[in-house]
Amino acid sequence: MTSVLLERAPWETAPGLPRLLGTGRRLAEHREAYGGLPLRTFAGEEGRARLIQEVTQAGLRGRGGAGFPTGRKLTSVASGKKTPVVLANGCESEPASRKDKTLLAHAPHLVLDGAVLAAHAVGAEKVIICVERGGSLPERLERELAQRKGDPVKWQIARIPRRYVSSEESALVHFVNSGDGRPIAVPPRPFERGVEGRPTLVDNVETLAHIALIARYGPDWFRELGTPTDPGSTLVTIDGAVARPNVYEIVPGMRIGEVLDAAGGATEPLGAVLVGGYFGTWVPMPEGWSMPLSHDRTGPGGVTLGAGAIFALPADACGLAETARITRYLAEESAGQCGPCVFGLPAIADDLRSVAFGRCGPSTRQRLMRRIETVSGRGACRHPDGATRFATSALTAFAEDLETHLNGWTCSGVSRDPMLPLPKARDRGWR
Repeated sequence: MTSVLLERAPWETAPGLPRLLGTGRRLAEHREAYGGLPLRTFAGEEGRARLIQEVTQAGLRGRGGAGFPTGRKLTSVASGKKTPVVLANGCESEPASRKDKTLLAHAPHLVLDGAVLAAHAVGAEKVIICVERGGSLPERLERELAQRKGDPVKWQIARIPRRYVSSEESALVHFVNSGDGRPIAVPPRPFERGVEGRPTLVDNVETLAHIALIARYGPDWFRELGTPTDPGSTLVTIDGAVARPNVYEIVPGMRIGEVLDAAGGATEPLGAVLVGGYFGTWVPMPEGWSMPLSHDRTGPGGVTLGAGAIFALPADACGLAETARITRYLAEESAGQCGPCVFGLPAIADDLRSVAFGRCGPSTRQRLMRRIETVSGRGACRHPDGATRFATSALTAFAEDLETHLNGWTCSGVSRDPMLPLPKARDRGWR
C-alpha cells in the first residue's frame, strides 16, 4: 500500500497538526513554509550548547523504537574527543511500518535540515543518510540533496541491505565501516566509537525532523502537544482492520481507541492490537481500548509505540498463528552470530507453530516458556530480546486461545488468511 499525505482525523485534531507533513516536498515549498536553516541563531560553541539544551528541554524522545531522550544522546556525542559523524536512519526495516518512507517522500528537507542542525550541535562535518537499497528513494534523495547549496556538511547516502536487523545502530555503523550489514557486539556504543572510530550520532529520520522544528520554534512550542514525559507529536502507521489504513500524525497520550478512530475506526470486531511493530506488544481488545500510547517505557504495561506501527487484528483471526508466522520470519532474519538467535528463535517459532497448527500438549507451554527465558537477554544484539518480547506478549494477550489450542484445537483450515505484512522481497546476504 502506498502512503499518502496525512489526512485530518475524524476526531478533533489537536491544534497545530500536522507539524511534520504540512508542506510539499520541494525545497522552495519547504523554505517558504519554514524559512532557511536557523544556524546563525546557534552560532559558535555557545550556540551549539544552547541548541542541545533546547532539544533537551523539549523532551524529544527518539522515534526509531527505543524512545531514548535525544538531548542526552546529543550531549554524549558532543563530548567525544574526535570529530563526530551523524547517521540519519531511514531504513525502516520494520515490515509493519512505513512512516519514515512517507516522511522522506513528503518532507525530505525537514529531515535534512534536522540532520544539519544535529551535526552542528555535536560538531560533525559529515552526515550519512542510511536507506534500504532498491526502489526509488535513494535516487530521489540524491536529487533533493543536489538542490541544497551551502550546507555546512558533507553528504553521503548509504544503501543498506534489506534485512530486519541491518537498521540496528551498530549494524549501520558496521556496514558503513566494512560493507557488512550485521550488528556487532557492544560496547563500545556508536556514540563512543562508531564510523571511522569517531563518536557517531545515530538518529531516526523523524527524530531529526523534530529537531528542525524545535530549533525554529523552541521547546515550549514543542511541549504544547503530548505528555510531560513524551511531548510533541509522532507519526504512526495504522494498518489492519481499520477503514483507512495509512500514516497519521498523532499526539502521545492518545488512547488506542482514539488512535484507531484516526484511521476511520475498526471495520469489524477486534481481538487484539499490535503496538510497536514486530518487536512490540499484543494488547487484547476490548480491554486495551482505553490504554494510552507513548514512547515512554514507564507507561501502562510497558507498552510503547516503538517503531510507530499499530496493527488492528480482527477477532476471527488467530493471533497465535500470526505470532508463529512473524516469529519464524524474525528467526530467519537472524544475523547468525550467536546461539540464542541461531538455535533459540527457530525453536520458539516451531513451538508456536505447533500450538497454532499442530499437535501439542500441556508440556508445550513449559517448553516454550523455558526457551523464551533462555533466549531473553543473552543475544549479541537486541534481536532475540525483541522477538521474545513479541512472543511473550502473545501468550498473555491470547491466553484463552492458548488454552484452547493446548487442549487439542487447531486453527488449520479455519483461520482466515495471514494478515500481518511481510516483505515481498529481501536480501539474503549482508553486503
